[in-house]
Amino acid sequence: MTDPRPDDAAIEATMLHLVAERGADKTVCPSEVARALGGPHPDGWGPLMQPVRRVAVRLAHAGRIAILRKGKPVDPDDFRGIYRLSLPASGAGSPPAGSEPGSQSGV
Repeated sequence: MTDPRPDDAAIEATMLHLVAERGADKTVCPSEVARALGGPHPDGWGPLMQPVRRVAVRLAHAGRIAILRKGKPVDPDDFRGIYRLSLPASGAGSPPAGSEPGSQSGV
């Protein structure tokens, strides 16, 4: 019996999907990503936790997700323990309010 492990691309796609589906100001547990790929049994998802963390760090560096501890963003290169994943605080590509062209007064 073979043990087909998802590659980083599959982990990335699943992670981005779950975070986007959850929406702004909500978080995803890394084990949710692992369970979505490895199934409900710990023998399936447990070995995926380190690859999930590795992909999360890469995506955090790219600004595509945020890694949170106790609700606050952390340095992707220096965090330990329990963490959560979310959309980046910047709003994932949304322009800041009031930044539309022509919104200046006195023109």
